[in-house]
Amino acid sequence: MSIVYLLKLMNNVIILHDKLSRLMKYTIKQLLVDFPDDAACFEWLVQYLYPNGIICAKCDDVTKHYKVSGRRSYVCSKCRHHLYPLAGTIFHKSRTPLTDWFHAIYIMSTNKAGTSARQIQREIGVTYKTAWRMMHQIRSMMGNQDTKLEDNVEVDEAYIHPNTYKRSSARRKYGTNAGRKGEILFGAVQRGGDVKIWHVKSSGVRVLRPLILSNVKDGSIVHSDGHGSYRTLPHYGYEHRTTNHEKHEYYTPESYTQNIENVWSHIKRGIKGVYRHVNPGYLQLYANEYAWRYNHRQHKVLFWHLLTDVISPQVSSFSVQQRTAAYARPVLTHQKTVS
Repeated sequence: MSIVYLLKLMNNVIILHDKLSRLMKYTIKQLLVDFPDDAACFEWLVQYLYPNGIICAKCDDVTKHYKVSGRRSYVCSKCRHHLYPLAGTIFHKSRTPLTDWFHAIYIMSTNKAGTSARQIQREIGVTYKTAWRMMHQIRSMMGNQDTKLEDNVEVDEAYIHPNTYKRSSARRKYGTNAGRKGEILFGAVQRGGDVKIWHVKSSGVRVLRPLILSNVKDGSIVHSDGHGSYRTLPHYGYEHRTTNHEKHEYYTPESYTQNIENVWSHIKRGIKGVYRHVNPGYLQLYANEYAWRYNHRQHKVLFWHLLTDVISPQVSSFSVQQRTAAYARPVLTHQKTVS
């Protein structure tokens, strides 16, 4: 099956319908058949980035380009201007084979619990430093979307302790404040929709309220526990419903927060079982990884959905330090939008 045909299948079937039986279970064997070498990977990327032909920057028109032998570039047949299709993507200035990149993208998109850099190192045969950098590059494509949440939205905060065993449920062993020590994640999930997660410095009203106002549509119903930071939401046009967790009230006919609790469960168990420990400087990236999988939970082949974001890493609410750590770059002007 040719790469061109796969591209048509992806655009016409995978993204829009996701019903093609051949791609319902996309295995590693099929990946190796579709992308056996770097040339096949590079050809797919060029056809995806330039479906209507390569536009020469100097000629300002679609012109015929020739592949430069031994290099990942094309040259215009008219003005001899060189084009580097991988510039601005996560593969930019990387000497790692594209087959290894595609393999890593496949592993990270299909493993629900997450994958460690050591596992990537063992599977594709690179150094730990290379595997670690590749994973953070891939996570840079998994940031929060710009769309607002609406209707019924559940909000909550979670505490990620450096020692993952010191969770709020271990208060007898670690003390009453064990669950309030560590890094704080704040999340908002639309019932039946997407989730957004931020690594915040505190769970105070001055930090959480602006995130809700800028990411939850006016007039929505916001569900939360009894945390004081949410009490002023009715003053901003939201209907606020709560459940009192301190009195062991976790569900009422009017309100519950089981969906956001489900998200925290996946993140905490993933960190505890796979990563063991997460540096606070990179916690946002790991949270984005789990949020991305949750947002694409209805799709059968996550590999293609992640691969199609290769030229437009999502910029989340990163600090300058986190953006540098993630090797994130600005979105390109010629990015392709997948509907």
